[in-house]
Amino acid sequence: MAKREFTFFNPTKLVFCPDYSESLRCHVGTRDYGIVTYPDAFFSDAVDQIQGILGKAVFVATDITPNPDFSYFNALDEERRRDLAKAEALIALGGGSVIDTAKVFAAGLEDRPDIRDLLNFASQSPALHSKDIIAIPTTAGTGSEVTSWATVWDSESGRKFSLSHPDLYPKVAVLDASLTYKLPPRITLASGLDALSHALESVWNINANPISSNYAVRASRIIIETLPSLMNNPENARLRQMMLQAAVFSGLAFSNTKTALAHNISYPVSLNHNLEHGIACSFTLPLVMRRAIGSDTVCDETLREIFGNDLHNGADQLEEFLCNLEISTDPDDYGIPATTFKKYLNDALTGERGRNFIAA
Repeated sequence: MAKREFTFFNPTKLVFCPDYSESLRCHVGTRDYGIVTYPDAFFSDAVDQIQGILGKAVFVATDITPNPDFSYFNALDEERRRDLAKAEALIALGGGSVIDTAKVFAAGLEDRPDIRDLLNFASQSPALHSKDIIAIPTTAGTGSEVTSWATVWDSESGRKFSLSHPDLYPKVAVLDASLTYKLPPRITLASGLDALSHALESVWNINANPISSNYAVRASRIIIETLPSLMNNPENARLRQMMLQAAVFSGLAFSNTKTALAHNISYPVSLNHNLEHGIACSFTLPLVMRRAIGSDTVCDETLREIFGNDLHNGADQLEEFLCNLEISTDPDDYGIPATTFKKYLNDALTGERGRNFIAA
């Protein structure tokens, strides 16, 4: 019996398949649709393939870059906004930045020329009447395919914002592991560590519940066992499939808890030190785990399911795991002076995500 009332909710339909393009027929149907993706050749070919199957898209955005920024959305011209308004569904093919951008588009950006207005509207509105999102992740780590929020950056002010609304859960997540087979090593590593961070951050979290923790434990075990092998055997299809499953499990876990301290620390690290998100939110995991140990018995019990009975030794094992992947846990190795990192940590403890930390 649960010691307290809890709720677990996730409405996204998960479709594991060997060919994402064929799966789109039943999920888009005859509706007018848009495509959101990256500008690379692989994705340009995919846009052509999708349009060959579904017909011409009414809106196409192939200019998505990492860390979607205020400046990009506010620069969207009137013609593209009109095209966006015609789309009843959006296909988001890519990593977290693509899927997050699709959520901004889906929320009604065509009606609000300044994204600040959209953020304010979403925070106050009980319903968005948003477009359906069909998310097709091409990395194993983002989790955005099963969450209801999007990260948006204002690089001019050096701030990170979250567009969050229950209507922004993707309608469908189409999961085709073959899309990850050719990922470069650094992206494979960063996305895998991002998934691990999502899983662990949902454990040392005041919003954790038995279902989210079950997903987190399963995800963490798979990633810790699988990621080093995958880095040595990047074309191993079975390992790629395992990592995609783990990424979905971790996404389901933090879709109900949100993230915590390690992610809050990562925001200024990414902005000020040009470090990929997956690395920025994972190199501090041993530090955060050591702070979490002993703060909550349920959290400790869950961590023992991942790391064994000796949690301090488990934190050492986690640090060794990262070091074996050539990820330093020393902020100085990323050009972050000790005094600066201490400020990041202290600020993070009172930040939006840091306040979710079980030992904040």
